[in-house]
Amino acid sequence: MKLKALATTAILPLVLLPGMALATTGYFALGYGVKSVGMGGVGIALPQDGLAAAANPAGTAFVGDRVDLGLTWFSPNRHSEITGSMAPFANGNYDGNDKSNFFIPELGYVKQFSPQLSGGVAIYGNGGMNTDYGTNPYRAWGGNGNAGVDLSQLFISPSLAYKITPDHSIGIAVNIAYQRFKAYGIPPVFKLFSESPSNMSDNGYDSSWGWGGRIGYTGKITPELTIGATYATKTYMGSFDKYQGLFAEQGGFDVPANWGVGVAWQAIPALTLAFDYQRIQYGGIKSIANQMPVSDPNIMMALMTNRFGSSNGPGFGWDDVNIYKLGAAYQFGDWTVRGGYAYVSQPIPQSQTFLNILAPGVVQNHLTLGATWANGKTGELSVSYMHAFETTVNGSGSIPMAFGGGEANIKMYQNSFGVAYGWKF
Repeated sequence: MKLKALATTAILPLVLLPGMALATTGYFALGYGVKSVGMGGVGIALPQDGLAAAANPAGTAFVGDRVDLGLTWFSPNRHSEITGSMAPFANGNYDGNDKSNFFIPELGYVKQFSPQLSGGVAIYGNGGMNTDYGTNPYRAWGGNGNAGVDLSQLFISPSLAYKITPDHSIGIAVNIAYQRFKAYGIPPVFKLFSESPSNMSDNGYDSSWGWGGRIGYTGKITPELTIGATYATKTYMGSFDKYQGLFAEQGGFDVPANWGVGVAWQAIPALTLAFDYQRIQYGGIKSIANQMPVSDPNIMMALMTNRFGSSNGPGFGWDDVNIYKLGAAYQFGDWTVRGGYAYVSQPIPQSQTFLNILAPGVVQNHLTLGATWANGKTGELSVSYMHAFETTVNGSGSIPMAFGGGEANIKMYQNSFGVAYGWKF
């Protein structure tokens, strides 16, 4: 209980900043740490700061004693459209940006205990999702007032790394997770098919704690070539009791397992190139992966059999995603400049866009820029910029005929700007 109380005291001031919404790789962050984001999110084989454990805990063996503190401004632009529906007042364009500015904190600390052993802690926003529709896109089905969701996830990850040899390390991190969620404006027609209609929408924030783990390896194959690999278990979260009538498994919302591999190559002394592949297993979380049975001609019976909130109840229908990240860093004098590109496979099928009006995590292509100024031997000031290009998923058979038919189309683009300062000891 003392540990939980201490963690609550430490992180709630960060969580309760004006919201977090990450939603760049499904609902996960593109990268962890301002330096990583500036290089397209790479980090599995290229540890750069005190946030290294968030991508691969083995990397903390190679960053030295340091503290890094940062803040990122994030601005997603969310829209949806309903067309061809026979439901009165359904068709139209809907703007989900009544809240559009979010601030995401990060803190990393690493200490070298010996030439072989290092440890530290990383505190960072792992994932999030937010929509806020001033005009309810579900108004045709009884939705009143604003509609939207707000999900924030923050991780505290203490880690240890051990150098097997001077060039090869293994690492482990414990992921202590806190998340909070609210949903509002979900229409009464959905509540007809809920196991707990009073715990589906408009209940304010609910929160839960959980834990998981991450392991990793980093190795220098040659002085110029480094490889890395990492795996994070599912993070087992407590249920959202206030939303046990919305999420499958009576309010379950665990954080998906994910894994990745990476390579970093120092092409010339001043230029480093890096590539990461990552897979996020959204399909392993029922509340995220279960699909609405929109193609079932007896959808009413199907929803009565597997109601919202039940063990096999509908979710957002997301698929696992594959993420490809490419980054470059060039150093000259006291400056390092960075650039990167990342591609994410589409998590949302065309048949599942109706419910995902609330969670349109559709962006796929990301372009990033960044820079660091070394302020003497102990200080570093870093900045990053990310643009996620607009992506649209047009619905196909997305609104059941029992609800009036038609299609729900969803789209999003994003911008972010981060700044961080690092102290080396």
